[in-house]
Amino acid sequence: MKSEQRYTLRQLNLMVRDAIEMQMPDEYWVEAELSECRERGGHCYMELIEKEEQTNTPVARASAKCWRQTWQILQPHFERVTGQPLHAGLKVLLRVYAQYHEAYGFSWIVTDIDPTYTIGDMARKRQETIRQLKEEGVFDLQRELRIPLFAKRIAVISAAGAAGYGDFCRQLEDNEYGFKFEVTLFPAIMQGEQVELSVISALNNIYEQSPNTYDVVVIIRGGGATADLSGFDTLALAENVAQFPLPIITGIGHDRDESILDMVSNTRVKTPTAAAALLIDNLRQVLERLNIAQQRISMAGHIITDARHRIEMLQQRLSVSIERIITNQKHHLSQLELLLQNYDPQRLLSRGYSITLHNGHAVRDPQQLKAGDELETRVEKGTIKSIVQ
Repeated sequence: MKSEQRYTLRQLNLMVRDAIEMQMPDEYWVEAELSECRERGGHCYMELIEKEEQTNTPVARASAKCWRQTWQILQPHFERVTGQPLHAGLKVLLRVYAQYHEAYGFSWIVTDIDPTYTIGDMARKRQETIRQLKEEGVFDLQRELRIPLFAKRIAVISAAGAAGYGDFCRQLEDNEYGFKFEVTLFPAIMQGEQVELSVISALNNIYEQSPNTYDVVVIIRGGGATADLSGFDTLALAENVAQFPLPIITGIGHDRDESILDMVSNTRVKTPTAAAALLIDNLRQVLERLNIAQQRISMAGHIITDARHRIEMLQQRLSVSIERIITNQKHHLSQLELLLQNYDPQRLLSRGYSITLHNGHAVRDPQQLKAGDELETRVEKGTIKSIVQ
C-alpha cells in the first residue's frame, strides 16, 4: 500500500479532465429533453434527460451549460423561431462539447441550439393533442354553446395586476353605451410551466360557485412575454376548457398560430381589449334588437289605433245605414199591408161581392159544374149552400 502512488483529489480530477479532452476533443449534436432550465448571472444552466419511449423511464441524465456570451445569441434566436423560451419538457437538439472541471465536475457546454428540431417536436405534440381531443369527442363542445344575449356577469381568469386585465376592465367600464358589467377576477399564473394547473384551478373555482352565477368566462393574458405560451397547448387544460359548461372567450394576446386553448374555446380574439369589445358588441346587438322590437310594437300600436278609429267610423256609418234600411223596409211593409188589404176577400164581400166555391175551390167557369154538385156561396154576412140542377 505504501509503495503505490497516491494522488490528491484535484490531481485525479485533472487526469480525468485531460483524458476527456484527449478522447473527446470534438463537438457533438445531441438529442435530449430538458428536465430543468434556469438562467443565472447571464448564463443558462440545463439538466438533460433521455427517457425510454415505452415506459417513459429515465435512462440517461447530464448537466449542460451555455455561457453568457453564447446564450445572448442563442436565446433570442430560439424564441423568435419557436415562439417560446427554453423550458422543462422541451425536446432539444444541442451542439455540445465535453468539459470536466476539477472543482465542479462534468458537464456539456452548449455552443448551438437547433430550433427547427424543437419546432418539429412541438408540432408533433400539438397534432397528437388535437387528435386525442377529437377522438374524445370534446374538441367542438364549446362551439355548441351560445354567448347569452344579456352576458353581463363575467368571470375573468388572468394574472392579478396584469396590464391586460386592466385594459379589459377599462374597456368595459368606458363603453359608449353605458352598459354595466359585473366582473369577477379569478387570479391565475399566465406564463411559464404553472399555467396549466393554475388556469384549471381557476376554472374549478368558477364551477364551484355554480355555473349559473356567471354568463361567460374570459381567459385573458397581457403584459407578459409574448413568446411564453406553451402552457396553453397542454392536453389537460384543453380538456377542462372544452368541457366547461359556460362559453369561454380567450384573449391571450398573441398573433402567432392559434394555441390549442384557442382552438377548443367558444370564441377566440387576439387581445384582452378585443374580448371586452366582443362583450360590448354582444349587448349592443341586443339593444338594437330591442329598439327594433320597440319600434315595431309602437308601429303596431299606431296601426291598432288607426284600425280602431276606422272601426268606430264604420260602426257609425253602419248604424246610420241600418236605421235607413229599417225605415225603408218599414215603409215598404206598410205599402204591402195596404196592398194586401185591397186584395183581402173579406173586404170584397163587404162591398156586395160573393164567392162561389165547389169542393173548396172558387168557381170560375159554370161549364165545369154538373147536375147535383153542391155549391157554397160566401157573402158578407154568411154562407149560402145550393145544388146544381
